[in-house]
Amino acid sequence: MTIPQAATVRPYRPEDRAAVFRIAADTAFFGEPIEAYFEDRHLFCDAFYSYYTDLEPENGWVACAEGRVIGFIVGSTDTKAYQRRLMRHILPPMVLRFLRGAYHPGPQAWRYLRALAAAAVHREFPHADLDRYPAHLHINLEAGWRGYGLGRRLMEAFIQRLKSMNVPGVHLHTTSMNRAACGLYRSCGFDLLDSRVTRIWAHLIREPIENRCYGLTLTCER
Repeated sequence: MTIPQAATVRPYRPEDRAAVFRIAADTAFFGEPIEAYFEDRHLFCDAFYSYYTDLEPENGWVACAEGRVIGFIVGSTDTKAYQRRLMRHILPPMVLRFLRGAYHPGPQAWRYLRALAAAAVHREFPHADLDRYPAHLHINLEAGWRGYGLGRRLMEAFIQRLKSMNVPGVHLHTTSMNRAACGLYRSCGFDLLDSRVTRIWAHLIREPIENRCYGLTLTCER
């Protein structure tokens, strides 16, 4: 499909934070809303997206149409540094907010968190070589705006930034259920680095699901 002329891609701005969080939650269950497995959107977005909007916003881009944000790409240029900063700057205030009653996880959220822990123990998460692929990304589009090529434009903007910073490679995590997204990654030159069958979603989906990690080697600018 042809991209509507009004659709644009631009760098992320602080005022886009709420829209990014909304889209992240609206697409968290294989492109559908998060409520299928996690009741508290606030907790989910703080845990999985606030790092990018608050600590590395310069590496974010948004797609806009009809006067609003309808998609985004966020990420980190250095996953090892991301892990350190997440533990130091994001998780401690989240723990305090949790103790003060700011979050309201329900039984589905607790089940999901237990499933994540079990998956880690059983090594269900694929890995990337962080020396070869130090950067990582997350990309999401509203359901009604998929298929117009905006995902590719977001990806191109993010990759161009990485190249300008001489980052040697980038990786991302997804699942076999995200079939259209996997097709986008392959068409953008990403290779499948690793995949592991997971039981995280076994209580919701009967078919086998793979956690997948894709990676792209970058030709850096000189």
